[in-house]
Amino acid sequence: MKDRIEKDTMGEMRVPDDKLWAAQTQRSFENFAIGIEKMPQELITAFAYLKYSCAVTNNKLQKLNDKKTFAITLACEEIIAGKHQEQFPLSVWQTGSGTQTNMNLNEVISSLATQSLNEDFRTNRVIHPNDDVNMSQSSNDTFPTAMRIAFILQLQKELLPAINKFKEVLEDKVKVFSEIVKIGRTHLQDATPLTLGQEFSAYVDMMSKALNQIADAIKYLQELAIGGTAVGTGLNSHPAFSSMVCATLNEITGTYFPFKSHPNKFHALTSHDGEVFLSGALNALAANMMKIANDIRWLGSGPRCGIGELTLPANEPGSSIMPGKINPTQAEAVTMVALQVMGNHTTIGMAASQGNFELNVFKPVIAYNLLQSITLLSDVIHSFSNNCVVGIKANETKIKEYVNDSLMLVTALNPHIGYEKAAQIAKEAYKNCTTLKEEAQKLGILSYEEFDKLVQPSNMTMPKG
Repeated sequence: MKDRIEKDTMGEMRVPDDKLWAAQTQRSFENFAIGIEKMPQELITAFAYLKYSCAVTNNKLQKLNDKKTFAITLACEEIIAGKHQEQFPLSVWQTGSGTQTNMNLNEVISSLATQSLNEDFRTNRVIHPNDDVNMSQSSNDTFPTAMRIAFILQLQKELLPAINKFKEVLEDKVKVFSEIVKIGRTHLQDATPLTLGQEFSAYVDMMSKALNQIADAIKYLQELAIGGTAVGTGLNSHPAFSSMVCATLNEITGTYFPFKSHPNKFHALTSHDGEVFLSGALNALAANMMKIANDIRWLGSGPRCGIGELTLPANEPGSSIMPGKINPTQAEAVTMVALQVMGNHTTIGMAASQGNFELNVFKPVIAYNLLQSITLLSDVIHSFSNNCVVGIKANETKIKEYVNDSLMLVTALNPHIGYEKAAQIAKEAYKNCTTLKEEAQKLGILSYEEFDKLVQPSNMTMPKG
């Protein structure tokens, strides 16, 4: 493959001639051949939105002429549209400020903008990566800004709709299951009755709380570091630059959550507490998804030798050796994603704690893990909802059998005969493998008629005055 020579402040670099990047990207590509994790496309798109907004703002401030502004914004629009993805090859495992990824964007935008002006960037780069594309900016304020743009857009586009849809599916199940009385379980042991709808109502409320918690976190992510430049002072940036960039971002991204200038850029560059807060909300969501998935796969266990209160959709064969076996695969996928998100949260929290003086230098790993958590949760909630929960049916025969056999129905007798007599009935029924009704009559505590009047499972599912 033909190469060309590109130069930066450290000297010359050979760059494949078909690549739009230049010397700094090539140095990073060669120096950080670590792992397979590349900078997420969502982050690249967010960077393009940012570079577009910076160019427009510099033009309004009369620092960048119309011709260069048009060329830069045109290049950014192509990147936002998903073009040129192969031109962003850099590893997550690079400099902790994300400088090389910022320069990757600057160089590619420079080449595209130069081409749009009918010049060959290989011989006459009329749009400079630093002086024009990176004008009024530093990697130290652009990378954390692009991170937050990416987070909010992904939450808006993917995760929040997935949670809302899942919540609707669960609400439908609450209605369908509202009259089905089942036995409750605490400590993995029989407990007092509730309805299957009440059991599912907990899942609905978990999703409501997840939406509220994520909304709380977004408030902090709306504050952007742009305008802080190198250390937070805003050196080489106009005082109005930050607020003007945010205004343009709000126009072009279609965000429901308006971006605004961070009130303290020193905080914005050195701390990622907002990211930890969001990761905590995602961690809580993952914990609840783990709980829901585990409940559903336990309640659907069987089909003949498990709990079997729920019938789950059969999506694919479950075994390569056992014919006819069907497994709760969607629930298993949820639990694996939950563990990954919990691990990501640990990494994000530790990385955010490492801000030394004026800069945190763990930004790429925070961005990568948080975007992965958002994507995984979005995808798995969508999959779990559509391929499992929507098709769940109640096994009412099995549910009724468990209710009738449960010893914990004796709890309804506490107000009438006292805890000790009720416990005596339960213990005798368990020891003799008989029913509560039989033991209550045998012990001379209650007649059959009295027992039936006092022990009605449906009456035990809600408080009575």
